[in-house]
Amino acid sequence: MGRLSGFKYRQIIKKLKAFGFEFFRHAAGSHEIWHNPTTGRFTTIPNHSGDMPEGTLRAILKQADIDLQDFLDK
Repeated sequence: MGRLSGFKYRQIIKKLKAFGFEFFRHAAGSHEIWHNPTTGRFTTIPNHSGDMPEGTLRAILKQADIDLQDFLDK
């Protein structure tokens, strides 16, 4: 298990809000688009129950341009 395993949707959203992201709109299915007005970055987040797969969380952080360690420290 990696350092990004075990995060749930609510935990991820809470951390993204701390980085300045806001809910932008719903996307296909149970996905949501979040936007950071300061940086102009968008990221797509699946709103599923259970733990977020590590690869999916890495992709979210890459889209949002958030460093892995910064995310873990927030």
